[in-house]
Amino acid sequence: MLVTHPYHPLSGRRLRVCRTVRRSSGLAFICTAGDGVTVTLPQAWTDRGPAPDEHRLATAGLGALSALVDALTRRGIEPGDEGSS
Repeated sequence: MLVTHPYHPLSGRRLRVCRTVRRSSGLAFICTAGDGVTVTLPQAWTDRGPAPDEHRLATAGLGALSALVDALTRRGIEPGDEGSS
């Protein structure tokens, strides 16, 4: 299994899955990382989890959000307004 979480110290490494466990938050894998070290990883942090959203914290997505907020502000719509006048 490949560790895909970008901030995990083992990101990009392949680990051997010893066991799969079901938790309230979903599936998790107990893996060996070498030298007798075991690591528990949620499914979402591996290549066995769902694909991440395309614009999740991507520069293009944040730029588009900034442009939208600027456009709404210029039209007089402040963040938090519920459309009431």
